Amino acid sequence: MAKFSIAACLLLALPLAGQVAILEIRVVEGEGGVHLPGSRSARGITVQVTDETGRPVEGASVSFLLPEEGPGGLFANGLRTDVAITDAMGSAAVHGLQWNRTPGRFGIRIVAAHEQARAGIISFQYIAETTGTAARTSAASPLARTAAASGHPKTKWLLLAAIAAGGAVAAGALAGKSSANSATAATAPVAAPGLSIGNPTVSVGKP
Repeated sequence: MAKFSIAACLLLALPLAGQVAILEIRVVEGEGGVHLPGSRSARGITVQVTDETGRPVEGASVSFLLPEEGPGGLFANGLRTDVAITDAMGSAAVHGLQWNRTPGRFGIRIVAAHEQARAGIISFQYIAETTGTAARTSAASPLARTAAASGHPKTKWLLLAAIAAGGAVAAGALAGKSSANSATAATAPVAAPGLSIGNPTVSVGKP
């Protein structure tokens, strides 16, 4: 009786015929995707689930989990988790992910379950960084370039006024210098043509 009980326990502990003992899961589409901030993914993330012999496992439940904070987003259902069931080829996919605007690298946790077997994997994704391009200006003055680059109208007006004022001061200085040169030229002594006066000579002829 004791021998029968031990044998029965061993049989119960062994996997039933046709039962999957080990699952393997791999990402077959969408791994390492780079996404624009705030965009919706046109491509999905597809995984394939197989057993220990490499045969596809149909009917496995595959859970996808996005990070709670940082780079990431939401699934098409508006949540950070979604579940898909594998088809006859062992494939399961999620589509229409809405990415957030936080740039960086993050992982989507993927867990497959079928009967008593479990398997997990992480699919790494990236949200790209956006870089602004500074406006270019052809103004020669640094103040003019600063005014063009400034986004505030008042700042632009003040900078342009400063440029205009600087030009007026420069023009005034040039005009003053020109006037001073003219006055100097007017008051300077003018050298008259040289006159040579010799000793008077008196000639007296014979009477």
